Amino acid sequence: MSDAFISKSQFIKGQQCLKYLYLYKYRRDLKDAISDSQEATFQSGTDVGILAQDLYPGGVTIPFDDVSFDEQATLTADAMAQGHKTIYEATFKKDGLFARVDILNKVGTSWDINEVKGSTQVKNVHYDDLAFQYYVINGLNVPIGKASIVHVNNEYVRKGKLELKRLFAVEDITKDIKAMQGDIARQIATQKALKEGDMPTVDIGGHCHDPYDCEFLGHCWKHIPEPSVFSLRGRGINSFGWYQQGVVELKDLPQSELPEHAQQQVKAYLEKGVTIDRAAIKEFLDTLWYPIAFLDFETFMSAIPPFDGTRPYEQIPFQYSLHVQKSATSEPVHYSFLAEPNVDPRRSLIAQLVGEIPAGACVLAYNMSFEKRVLTGLGEMFPVHAKTIEKIVENMRDLMDPFRSRAYYSWEMMGSYSIKEVLPVLVPELSYKELEVGDGGAAMDAYHRMCSTAEQNEVNKIREALLKYCHLDTLAMVKILERLRCLVHK
Repeated sequence: MSDAFISKSQFIKGQQCLKYLYLYKYRRDLKDAISDSQEATFQSGTDVGILAQDLYPGGVTIPFDDVSFDEQATLTADAMAQGHKTIYEATFKKDGLFARVDILNKVGTSWDINEVKGSTQVKNVHYDDLAFQYYVINGLNVPIGKASIVHVNNEYVRKGKLELKRLFAVEDITKDIKAMQGDIARQIATQKALKEGDMPTVDIGGHCHDPYDCEFLGHCWKHIPEPSVFSLRGRGINSFGWYQQGVVELKDLPQSELPEHAQQQVKAYLEKGVTIDRAAIKEFLDTLWYPIAFLDFETFMSAIPPFDGTRPYEQIPFQYSLHVQKSATSEPVHYSFLAEPNVDPRRSLIAQLVGEIPAGACVLAYNMSFEKRVLTGLGEMFPVHAKTIEKIVENMRDLMDPFRSRAYYSWEMMGSYSIKEVLPVLVPELSYKELEVGDGGAAMDAYHRMCSTAEQNEVNKIREALLKYCHLDTLAMVKILERLRCLVHK
């Protein structure tokens, strides 16, 4: 592949960072490993793209697996010449530029370009994406009509069969795309000038994550120690500002210039200190009562609403873990729910949950706004349980409070009050590290995998991993509460 070759995806990388493009073209061996979450995002985008094709039915698909770029371009030209009105994955190649169009649709004597995105709105990067396609196709003297972004409409609520014309929104941005052509030509010339052995000098910055996470973060950030100024948490922190002044390590920060919470984080880390405000912790504990129901939900979301009454990207609960403790000295009893694959879980989930939470119980969650939001949605969906759910929500308390307020803070928490950071400090015998599923994002990805596999052994394996993870979430709350009580009575 020549230095001058630029594909659409490479062009977007170059727009983000020329060093990113260089590494992708010449040093792919330095790429970070693709995470399960990234794989799930890619698959979601593929699913949305395939579904959107039904907006323009009857088209022909240009294959791209195990087919060269030249062959794809030839097959596209043949399909156009043969009178096909709609072509999926239409491919164009000119002067080392390569562009693949999601949906090419002929209207009259011109061709409309439709780029499908899984987002719920047109983003700035989508303009660059479509403008590059327009530049390549227009350069081949193909008559172009409209250039549009097809994206998900998050106001759509599914009722029965999917209504694609309501699920998707088509935004014509042709005028903007045409106005960008001069700049696109200049950017292409800059990117084509990149030569192997001549890597651009680009330091780390906000562009490392905007508009996408760079695939070479591990390589470009390898000079940053852990912890560093980028480990500072909370508002009012300008980590790149400190970095650009040559300040990288926490010990070199002028603490008096930091917000109060960041001063505490830095001071605690340097002194390996722990802060315990027993009066504030006791004040929180006094708001709780028995029985206590420790509750945690896991949810998934999808660009394509899977069930009636759901919207795109709505958080749908598919699992919960519940520990119920009748008194401070009694052993907690565990309950759980995990949905079957591809079955709407909400009715069964809430019917089981309201029967397991004792009437009048104090319901404890970690970051309870999430659990409240899930419960409120279930109450609206199932009015028969609305009053019970309303009472559960009313009785909710947040175990995050004493850590968010830093009534308890350890240097090991590194400015965070996430349960993943609090647990190993207060309850070192428990850990998420050995679990196959270790956080909410991984749980969502696991559920999607469970729904997409036909192998029962794989389903069983994923179910076991999900049950272990969610069980630990509520067991962790039980143990953290025990330690807080011990701290107050010490």
